[in-house]
Amino acid sequence: MAESVAVICEQLIKAVNVMMDAESSQRYRLEALKFCEEFKEQCPFCVPCGLQLADKSQSPVVRHFGLQILEHVIKFRWNTMPQQEKVQLKNCAMGLLSNGTHFILEEESHIKDALSRIIVEMIKREWPQQWPDMLKELEDLSKLGESQTELVMLILLRLAEDVITFQTLPSQRRKDIQHTLTQNMDSILSFLLTILQLNVDEYRRLKSDPSQELKARAHSRVGVATLNTLAGYIDWVALVHITNEQCRLMEILCLLLSETELQLEAAECLLIAVSRKGKLEDRKPLMVLFNDVAMHYILSAAQSADGAAKGNSLSAEGSGLVERHYTFLKRLCQVLCALATQLCALVGSHVEVEVPGNLNKFMEAFLAFTTHPSQFLRSSTQLTWGTLFRHEVLSKHPVIVEVTSKYMRATMTNLVKTGFPSKSDSPSCEYSLVDFDNDEDFNTFFNSFRAQQGEVVRIACKIIPLEAFQMAGEWLQYQVKSPIDVGPTMSKTAEGLCSILSPSVVQWDAMTFFMESIVGQLLKTLEKEKVPVDQGIELLQAMLSYETRDPLILSCVLTNVSSLFPFVTYRPHFLPQVLHKLFASITFEVIEESKAPRTRAVKNVRRHACSSIIKMCRDYPQFILPCFDMLYCHVKKLFSNELLLTQMEKCALMEALVLISNQFKDYEKQKAFLEELMAPVVVRWLSEEMGQTLLNPVSFLAFVGADQVMNDSNIEDQTGINRSRISFCVYTILGVVKRARWPADVEEAKAGGFLVGYTPSGNPIYRNPCAPQVLALLPNLLALIRTHNSLFLPEHMARLSETFARAYDVMDVEKNVVLGLPQPVLEIYDSPVYKTSLERMQGFFCTLYDNCFHILGHAGPSLNQDFYTIEGLAEQLVSSVLINLDHVPDHRLRAMLRVFVKQLVVSCPQEYYDSLLCPLLGHLFAYMLQRLNQRWQVINQRSNMCEEEEEVCGEKQVTQEMLEEELLRLVTRELLDLLTVACVLRKTSDTAGNKEEVDEEDMMATDSTQASTVTPTYPTDELTELGKCLIKHEDIYMTFLTISFNCLCWKDTSNCQRTASQVCWTLLKQIVGGNLLPEAVTWFYTSVLKGLQVHGQHEGCSAALTLLAFLIYEALRPRYSELRVVMTHIPNIQLEALDQFDQRLLNPATQKAGEKKRKEQFKKLIAGTVGKPLGQQFRKEVHIRNLPSLFKKVKPEVNRDILETSESPALVSLFSPLQDDI
Repeated sequence: MAESVAVICEQLIKAVNVMMDAESSQRYRLEALKFCEEFKEQCPFCVPCGLQLADKSQSPVVRHFGLQILEHVIKFRWNTMPQQEKVQLKNCAMGLLSNGTHFILEEESHIKDALSRIIVEMIKREWPQQWPDMLKELEDLSKLGESQTELVMLILLRLAEDVITFQTLPSQRRKDIQHTLTQNMDSILSFLLTILQLNVDEYRRLKSDPSQELKARAHSRVGVATLNTLAGYIDWVALVHITNEQCRLMEILCLLLSETELQLEAAECLLIAVSRKGKLEDRKPLMVLFNDVAMHYILSAAQSADGAAKGNSLSAEGSGLVERHYTFLKRLCQVLCALATQLCALVGSHVEVEVPGNLNKFMEAFLAFTTHPSQFLRSSTQLTWGTLFRHEVLSKHPVIVEVTSKYMRATMTNLVKTGFPSKSDSPSCEYSLVDFDNDEDFNTFFNSFRAQQGEVVRIACKIIPLEAFQMAGEWLQYQVKSPIDVGPTMSKTAEGLCSILSPSVVQWDAMTFFMESIVGQLLKTLEKEKVPVDQGIELLQAMLSYETRDPLILSCVLTNVSSLFPFVTYRPHFLPQVLHKLFASITFEVIEESKAPRTRAVKNVRRHACSSIIKMCRDYPQFILPCFDMLYCHVKKLFSNELLLTQMEKCALMEALVLISNQFKDYEKQKAFLEELMAPVVVRWLSEEMGQTLLNPVSFLAFVGADQVMNDSNIEDQTGINRSRISFCVYTILGVVKRARWPADVEEAKAGGFLVGYTPSGNPIYRNPCAPQVLALLPNLLALIRTHNSLFLPEHMARLSETFARAYDVMDVEKNVVLGLPQPVLEIYDSPVYKTSLERMQGFFCTLYDNCFHILGHAGPSLNQDFYTIEGLAEQLVSSVLINLDHVPDHRLRAMLRVFVKQLVVSCPQEYYDSLLCPLLGHLFAYMLQRLNQRWQVINQRSNMCEEEEEVCGEKQVTQEMLEEELLRLVTRELLDLLTVACVLRKTSDTAGNKEEVDEEDMMATDSTQASTVTPTYPTDELTELGKCLIKHEDIYMTFLTISFNCLCWKDTSNCQRTASQVCWTLLKQIVGGNLLPEAVTWFYTSVLKGLQVHGQHEGCSAALTLLAFLIYEALRPRYSELRVVMTHIPNIQLEALDQFDQRLLNPATQKAGEKKRKEQFKKLIAGTVGKPLGQQFRKEVHIRNLPSLFKKVKPEVNRDILETSESPALVSLFSPLQDDI
């Protein structure tokens, strides 16, 4: 045997070297791998060969392979190994721990990891029942030296990870081991702390002696390993273990913060400890960290780490930072955040914790992180600031009030966008080099960071409103007086203009955001008489009189005008000046009469001015009403030049006028105004030429120029004007429908002539002054939608010219959003936005289609009964909106479903359900069922083809297929969202108890579902009123059921989970008591099981589908034996267990098991249907056998598994030290 082993080992060494040799060919490498794998699976000499290869005289790669062989034996052969071989393998493994490794600093980390895995795999199979002295043996092993101690730490850490964190073993074994760990936790933690203390003491003693450097480093290595192991236990052990002996553990960790080699790991442990949840009483001892000594260690460590992080800036390559010190600084910041969170949870609670006496010192330290050059550290503190400022007790404490002012000052600096990793113009830049990959990454982060700061500033403003406003005012005045600094990155539009990174722009931008955040909160916080009106008006005047031709700075000025506008309500005579400023900006140009397209910044200024006017008219219509005539005259003047404003700008101004006209509170007067306002649109929209154009797809394509090759600018000009006129008409109709309303007060509406009656339930019925005009325009709008749908027919697609062949494609911006691709590179220089003819045409079709559905979506809430009582409305909508949908692409359907149909469902009064919604939704869902089935079938076939034959596809083809699949998912989600809104009554559940306070028992739970599975909630059984109406129509009801249950098998996880948990049972429950066809019952149940096969690998889906299957089986199995036939086809189902389950179900009187237990039994029955992810489908199963229970005596069973009784009771003492001589 020895000779055979030697020969095989020699072959294995050669094979391993071939596999690991970079010069080996692919063929030789595969042959060597095959030989090694076959050896592990088939050779009877695995243990002796593995031990020989693992000898420390071999090379590291060979030793690692030897240890892999031993691990493979334990994982896959342990259950069939004779007792003697198990004992021998255990002894040999312990021998490897004792003397099978090199010195701690020389040994490879992967060898240590592999060796620790072997021991842990044995522990998982035998401890505690059959290896009761395991902990004692590990303790003895740690006395042999630093190498052994480190290995013991790795074993304990991996054991905690496998059992608690990853839970990679069966439930019963996991419970046994976790229970025993918990029982022995005092001694385990005491052992770890003793090892830590001994090695830290030795390290401190030896580190100053150059001759003992290696010894000192060895002790340091053990210290690091021990801290890492501690981190694996602190996260889940009972809090009392962390806080006993007057928080000795915390004390040790705080002391280690000053040790450079150990501080990062110590900070990790400290962070885990202070972040613990649990009962407030148990967390109270953590406040010991607020005493002066502990705080001193934490703060001095932060100061020295900050210095060390920047200290090597001259010597470090690349970044000037020492990354380990910087990481340590981040951990300390997180520790302070966690401490503050604990303080907020305890102060003011029933635990009666006093505010610490050194809170001032703590807050100064915390503020230091907020003012640190690192943008990441600054952002890490924001959530905690918000928690402190919201706290009922702490927010009133003098220390917090004082620090609020300092926080505001710090935020004024932090809001300035500096620190791009590609630059070196700020101390933040070198930190950003470590934290961010590129400028886009930093820009995304900073936008999020700024939003966080805005939220905290608003909360802080409640504490010091006047002082905060004063700071914002001083900053604004400072910016007004400061000269414009263009900086090195100038705009390319005109000389002397800024880019978005110019020093002046980033300052103006930050100041504007700060002002906006504070003013809004100031007016909500202060009583009316305390509002600082004079200061507000002074600042507003400064903005109104500030003149600039720089579009980026002008945009900031407009935001400030808009923010400060509420002060005008106290001084109405300033209103004309504000309107003058805004109207001047609507027509803003950098270079007058320029033929070049406007830059993005100029467009933003004009759009900004329009938005500001709309916002003012929406929020203060009564206040602006006296200026209505002046506004109207100004708008007419602007409209007289057709090219002065874009169609969107014109419509924005019209919306503003409509908003103010709502304050007429006189139906006839407002109707007359709207008639005058819309007259040009009505004339154009109802003209014979436009009517012919909108009705005929061929005429429409010619009118908008989509059938012409663009090489003549005159043709482009004329068709461009045609497109803009259609767009203007549609924009106008939308603006009026969206904004025109009756008075909110019933009496005012009645007096103004808006009230026309009451519903049978007593609700008032209003009429909208825009109804006559809009209803007159509606037929042509429906004709446009019908024509638009017809444009996708093959004969009309063929009419598109070569220039516009892709006119109906998804626009690039939308495509990037759908695919989750990053947006274009950060645009620093504000250059003109040149669009191709194709891009303009794509934008026209996309916006036009969306706006048509926006009009229909707003028509119901706006026009009320005038819309719903249109004769034959349902037929008209079906013959326009739902016509020719076969050829309409998915990205167009999304707008129709979300913007129109969903809004119609939400707003439609109950009396029109039968006449309008039932025929419309019946037609829509019947069509969508057929369409989605076909589309998902194509996707599934495509996936199967890809699996069978590896086609080499071009990048464009792959991207197109991904886009199609993702758009199909989005359309499916829109449809199911519509179904849910229409049918399922949503219930809001009350959250019980305080989330902060989690019972210690929950933290220590041994139930296998506690951390690894999601507990699904029962779906609501109630239908909406519309749902009840719809299911009276059998065809609609069956369509809903078919879509819902089909959806479970479509390759969309989120759709599956949502439908399974919210829709399927709610719909099916309505008929479970009726007479269903056996084939239908079988199909429903099979669909759920198929869903488990497709999506069962996902936790949330698995839980929702299992519950749905359980509900269906329990409800229908007593009457439909066909369900049992389905169950018998599940792979690996135990028929005995199925019979027992059925027997209990069919005879409820014998039912003793509770619902939870029945669900667990059912889950085991259908486990064979649950699909596995690709990475696990061909993985060899590891079977860990249960040992005699620690908790209760096992009742003798008549038919016990042969495998379970194959070993003698003597195995209990299998791994006792007395067996070592076997």
